Amino acid sequence: MNLSKSKYCSALGCTKKLWMEKYKPEEAVIKARDSVFKNGMAVGILAKGLFGKYEDVEFNKDLNIMLEKTKQLLQQKPNIITEASFMYENNFCSVDILKNFEDGIEFYEVKSAASLKDINLDDVSYQYYVLSKLGFNIKKANLVYINNKYVFHEKLELDKLFIIEDVTDIAKSKLDEIEANIKNINEYMDKYTKENEPEPNLGMACRKPYVCDYWEYCTKDLPKPNVFDIFKMEWTKKFELYKNGKISFEDLQNEKLNEKFLEQIDFEINKLEPKIEKEPIKNLMDSLKYPLYFLDFETFEFAIPEYEGTWPYQQLPFQYSLHIIKEESAQIEHREFLAEIDDRDFIRHFAESMIKDIPDNGSIIIYNSSFEPVRNRELAKMFLDLAKDLERINSNMVDFMPPFRRREYYMKEMNGSYSIKAVLPALYPNDPELDYHKLPVVHNGGEASDTFLSLRNKTKEEAQRIREGLLEYCKLDTYAMVKIWERFKEIVGD
Repeated sequence: MNLSKSKYCSALGCTKKLWMEKYKPEEAVIKARDSVFKNGMAVGILAKGLFGKYEDVEFNKDLNIMLEKTKQLLQQKPNIITEASFMYENNFCSVDILKNFEDGIEFYEVKSAASLKDINLDDVSYQYYVLSKLGFNIKKANLVYINNKYVFHEKLELDKLFIIEDVTDIAKSKLDEIEANIKNINEYMDKYTKENEPEPNLGMACRKPYVCDYWEYCTKDLPKPNVFDIFKMEWTKKFELYKNGKISFEDLQNEKLNEKFLEQIDFEINKLEPKIEKEPIKNLMDSLKYPLYFLDFETFEFAIPEYEGTWPYQQLPFQYSLHIIKEESAQIEHREFLAEIDDRDFIRHFAESMIKDIPDNGSIIIYNSSFEPVRNRELAKMFLDLAKDLERINSNMVDFMPPFRRREYYMKEMNGSYSIKAVLPALYPNDPELDYHKLPVVHNGGEASDTFLSLRNKTKEEAQRIREGLLEYCKLDTYAMVKIWERFKEIVGD
C-alpha cells in the first residue's frame, strides 16, 4: 500500500488504526480542538522562513506533481525547499524544510509542541529511511520545536522561538527497524481486507502519544461501566487489568486496588447513598469571610506569542465571571468581563477590571487552585504596578474542589470525578438551569477558547451572538459555585 509518514506513525502503535482509516473512517470521533489545529498550521507556515528565502512545493492530490516539482527544485542547488516530496517503493514523505547543498542535504521536521515525544523521532526516522534509500547524502536530520521560555517583545525572533535538535544518529540507528515496520504494516493490510476486520488490540497505543479517534468504536462492546471508566487510575494499570480479564466493575470489586477506585466501584455496584463528612465541610465554610466572590477565568493559548510580554502556550485570560454576596442574606450580584478580540491590551484590561470588581478582602471562591492563582501570578509578573492587588486577590482565594477531590462529599453520579461538570449535575440532577448541555453556544472551557478566537472572522451580528454565549457559559461556572456553597450551607445547618 502507499504509506505516508503520517500513516506510518499512525500504524506504529496499532496497525488496526490504519485499517480503520482506510475502511471505516466514518467511525472516527475527532476530539482535537480547532485551536490546536490552527496552532500547528501557524507554526508550520512560520517555520518555513526559519532559514530565509525558500521555494515551496504546494500540496497536490496528485503526488506525481509534487514529486516532479521537487525534482526540478533539487537541480537548482544550493537552495532551501519546503514540503519537498519523495517516494521510495510506495513510501511517501514531504519534508517540512530541506536545505539542498552541493554535497548533500539537511532536513528539518517542524513540531508545534514545546517538547518532543518518541513518535516525533519515528517521524524523522521514516523520512531519513526514504531519503537514504533514494541515495541522498544526509548531512543532518533535525527536529524543530517551540521554546516555551521565549518571551515576545515588539518583534518575533524566529531563532529564539524555535529550538533545533540534531537527531541524525537516532534516525540512522532506526533504519533496520523502519524497514521491518514497513514490511509488517504492508503484510497486515494485505491480510485484513474490507470484509475481514481485525479484532481490536487495546493497549497504551490507544491513549499515547495521542488518544485514538477510534477508541469509542473499539470499546463499544465492553460492559458499561468498565475498567477504563475508573477515574484517575493509571492507564498502564487499566490495560493490565483488561488483559487479565478484569473488565467490568463486578470483575474488579475484589481486586487489590486503591481505596478510591474500590469506592467508585462499590458506589456504582451497590447504588450507595451519598457520603457526606460534615466536619471538613463545616471547617471550609467557617473559613469564609464576607463579601463572598465566586470567580472563574476563561483563557486561550497561542503557540506563537502575539502580545507584548507573553510566551508560547501561555494561558491568556480573556474573560471572567464574578458572583458576589456582600453579606449574610444579601442578594446575589454579578460582574463580568469579556475582552474585545481586537484589543491588544486585553490582558491588562482583564486584570484592571478584576481588581476593580474585587475591592475588598472577602473570600474569593474558586474551583481548582491550580488555575486562577497561577494566572494571577503570571499577570503580576507582567504588570508590576498591579502586582500588589493581584497578590491580595490570591491571598483571599478559597478552593471548593478539595471536599470532592478527597471524597468527603461523594455520590455515585459523580463517577469518581471531582470536576465541577461532574459534581454539579450530581448535586442538582435534572435542573435545566444548571445544565451545561443546554447552553446555546459554549459548553466547556475548550469550546470557550476556540469560540472567542473565532470572533476574528465574524460579522457584527454573529459576534454579538457568540459574545452572549460566552458570557452565559462563564456565568454558569460561577453560579455553579454559588449552588455548591448553598448545598454546603444546608449540610452544616447554617
